[in-house]
Amino acid sequence: MTFHCGSIALIGRPNVGKSTLLNALVGQKISITSRKAQTTRHRLAGITTTEAAQFIFLDTPGFQTNFISTLNKSLNRTVTNTLGDVDVICLVIEAGQFSKDDAQVLAMLGADIPVILVANKLDVFASNSDSLHDRDFRLLEFLKEMATRFEFAEIVPMTAKHPDDVARLMGTIESYLPERPALYPADTLTDRSERFLAAEILREKVFRHTGAELPYASSVVIEQFSMDGKMRRIAATILVDRDSHKPMVIGEKGEKLKRISTEARLDMEKLFAGKVFLETWVKVKRGWADDQVALREQGLE
Repeated sequence: MTFHCGSIALIGRPNVGKSTLLNALVGQKISITSRKAQTTRHRLAGITTTEAAQFIFLDTPGFQTNFISTLNKSLNRTVTNTLGDVDVICLVIEAGQFSKDDAQVLAMLGADIPVILVANKLDVFASNSDSLHDRDFRLLEFLKEMATRFEFAEIVPMTAKHPDDVARLMGTIESYLPERPALYPADTLTDRSERFLAAEILREKVFRHTGAELPYASSVVIEQFSMDGKMRRIAATILVDRDSHKPMVIGEKGEKLKRISTEARLDMEKLFAGKVFLETWVKVKRGWADDQVALREQGLE
């Protein structure tokens, strides 16, 4: 039996569900999610191996149309650098929606690599329909219109939260993967280290527990990651841009920081399958999102 192996880029504007889709494709949460832009800042590989194929999914940051900061420019370079080094591209959009930002991402794509259009969040689209007939008619019209915009290899309407839809997408992708041996051991889930994943998990909790302004001026640096027997000891610093941001993270009597840290620790223990001792601090580092040295320290430049 022939074996197929290849890399698949998941690209799209922010908040179309790329990271949720990656987690569904891998079968475990390895990419952080939130409803806010800039949640994904790194290229992250999620790996799924079956008897017939190995899928190397590359989750990329949402393509930024706002070029104000050095961080945004760096996020976009991550996207464009990924596109030239994959076997398949999955352009992820929201079913029933195609914005100017979506069009800007589509304009980056060429005809040399198969592009599969993933019309995600079909459940949301369906909830806005008056009936099944209305849903099917509007969806068909939307997919016809999308087919005129680009010569897609396939168009797959789906919901990332539905396992049958995820399996259908994987079957579609597999037919475009080249014949080659697996590049990773069969039990590998990601190419990223536990240290990296710990920082991402903590950053997700900061995103989810703070206001609208703060997440875009915050980041996480792991100061220490060591094993103490079977326990992981992790010391992390949450970087914020202004003195006024610090209380947003710490909260009254430190309650918010405690909640952020507890939720992060529990997620780490689930992912790492072992006990975690987590210490967190909050530090002001003004202008870090425009500081190339600071971005380089976080692997963003």
